Amino acid sequence: MDPRTTFASAADLAGALGATGYLADDALSTVSWLSLRLGRPLLMEGEPGTGKTALAEALAETMDLPLIRLQCYEGIDASQALYDWDFPRQILHVRALEAVQGGASDVRSLEADLFDERFLLSRPVLRALREAPAVLLVDEVDRADDEFEAFLLEVLSTWQVTIPELGPIQAATPPVVVLTSNRTRELHDALKRRCLYHWLEHPGIERELAIVRTRAPEVPEALAAQVVRAVHAIRDDREMLKPPGVAETLDWARALHELGTRTLDTATAAATLGVAVKYREDAERVKKALDAILTP
Repeated sequence: MDPRTTFASAADLAGALGATGYLADDALSTVSWLSLRLGRPLLMEGEPGTGKTALAEALAETMDLPLIRLQCYEGIDASQALYDWDFPRQILHVRALEAVQGGASDVRSLEADLFDERFLLSRPVLRALREAPAVLLVDEVDRADDEFEAFLLEVLSTWQVTIPELGPIQAATPPVVVLTSNRTRELHDALKRRCLYHWLEHPGIERELAIVRTRAPEVPEALAAQVVRAVHAIRDDREMLKPPGVAETLDWARALHELGTRTLDTATAAATLGVAVKYREDAERVKKALDAILTP
């Protein structure tokens, strides 16, 4: 299956994403569709919790493709993204040959045997090339360094890697690639030019309420509306270290429903605030402002 031809239009893609519970607006569904159609990676930037990672998950679900995730972090290098050799198994193999052959073996044939496919550990990028069509999620690429960006750029340009012991490996069908960034640092222009780009904002009140209705239909409408309005009021405070994302909105609504809450009041909000706000300083700010936040 070629992912480029899965959806006839951006509207078709939006409908398919909606069926998984991911509600994309026109701009997001259009750039996502163009990314598929043109075979280009999609770079998503935005605040944490705006749905960047969830888009890759929804794309994989709606196209029935495997989702292969590469979580970036400080110090990650190409070998951790590409492949490694299973050294313990290689050592056991050598010992087994020594036991069978009494220590006599041809060095060249032994080396060739050791660096065989069966001892290869495929990391996410290599898996995506070999198992394509697949969705490759490169999550929080801004946490990696410049050298890792250069490695990614090469792979995304050729859809091919070379393993010295095995030779070149190229994707029969380029994977669908979604890169996410929380913009803790600026990415290089060379990587951005290789991708289509979209900045993802927190959804508006109506759209976020629709997300809660879709993803947590068990939550009463009135309670869901209260939670969404409260979360938006919290996000409006620019001094927040980490404003709650959509995931926190859903968690808070579900938690309140589990408690049997019908109406969100100040006491209940204060008692459950740790579901939505994850920094002590933020929690203290919100608690002081709860009366204003919960005022319709």
